Amino acid sequence: QVQLAESGGGLVQPGGSLRLSCAASISIFSINHMGWYRQAPGKQRELVANITNGGTTNYADSVKGRFTISRDNAKNTVYLQMNSLKPEDTAVYYCKAVLYRGSWLYNYWGQGTQFTVSS
Repeated sequence: QVQLAESGGGLVQPGGSLRLSCAASISIFSINHMGWYRQAPGKQRELVANITNGGTTNYADSVKGRFTISRDNAKNTVYLQMNSLKPEDTAVYYCKAVLYRGSWLYNYWGQGTQFTVSS
């Protein structure tokens, strides 16, 4: 079992920046990849960015060049640095951990953290 705790949500003005954190209850070395997803009202949850335990990153086209996912192995934490924020970035952001164990795949989700981009 993996617990994920997100933090960093709030209210930000357009063009502003915010950093989200996702702290895992186990060493993130043992997590194959971690990612951030978001769900806006009335929309499906979508991938924002993910990072493998080897450091390979992947971003949604809508956030490329504005968001950066990173990891601090010593703190078992993954971050999402968000810059040049737009109102359409408003959503609940969820952290996800994916573990492969033999032929099994395990997905774990955090509770989510809300932030709003508005003037």
